[in-house]
Amino acid sequence: MAFPEPKPKKPELPKKLVQNLECKQGAVRAVRFNVDGNYCLTCGSDKSLKLWNPHKGTLLKTYSGHGYEVLDAAGSFDNSQLCSCGADKTVVLWDVASGQVIRKFRGHAGKVNCVQFNEEATVILSGSIDSSVRCWDCRSRRPDPIQILDEAKDGVSSLKVSDYEILSGSVDGRVRRYDLRAGELYSDYVGSPVTSVCFSKDGQCTLAASLDSTLRLLDKDTGELLGEYTGHKNTAYKLDCCLSEKDTHVASCSEDGKVYFWDLVEGSLMLSLPVGRGVVQSLSFHPSKPGLLTATEGHVQFWREESHMAEEQPPGC
Repeated sequence: MAFPEPKPKKPELPKKLVQNLECKQGAVRAVRFNVDGNYCLTCGSDKSLKLWNPHKGTLLKTYSGHGYEVLDAAGSFDNSQLCSCGADKTVVLWDVASGQVIRKFRGHAGKVNCVQFNEEATVILSGSIDSSVRCWDCRSRRPDPIQILDEAKDGVSSLKVSDYEILSGSVDGRVRRYDLRAGELYSDYVGSPVTSVCFSKDGQCTLAASLDSTLRLLDKDTGELLGEYTGHKNTAYKLDCCLSEKDTHVASCSEDGKVYFWDLVEGSLMLSLPVGRGVVQSLSFHPSKPGLLTATEGHVQFWREESHMAEEQPPGC
């Protein structure tokens, strides 16, 4: 007699606070996990960028070189370099170990909202309030971008890059996807200013947050609306949204001090996580575990699932 397969465990949501980092860099504008989820970056309104180990709550390095607020940052696939952007209209490439600025890219006409590396970390892509996405070659000394994508009719608020696609969200209410292999541009009209976009892990869907307090899940190829998620508040600020590590849940920041989680398929609200009193500006989901970073005011919180046991510190630490 064959025994039935054990039922797969329901995915757990991160709701247990394990670290609360006081960042001491003014308001934290963005928090981002690195590629493997062992470290994170925080972007401060005091012009600084900081590298942390959120699992232990330790500050590893501070990067100074921006002339104004830092608004977004990303790490390269091998963790040797960082890129960041800010309200000083520049995109900066950093050496992680030394903390030195390798290059500063200037060319945007307004503040730069979002920045990403391509997969090989040879190109940095940046989206700006000047309605353009610019592509910068990290290896050449040329000061000009290698490509400018200027289809947006208003500021570019959010940007994601896969191995052959660029996904951008704009205040003009459109989500644009550039297929670099086919040389095609696909545009989906959401109708309200888009504040954050991301790909699902399986690459089949895109998620867009907009200022009508709604998240929309779109079929990447057809643009068909697969799901809408509401209940949070997002009418004034650029707030992050994301999918959980296994694409089972949709998460969003909110202006009421909480992070909201919905079941991806059913669209039902599963959890509203109280984070703080102010607006939750930014979040980042761990690439492989149920772990969440949230940023509100000057603090960053690290959340894990209920069953998570804190890493035992060896004696003498």
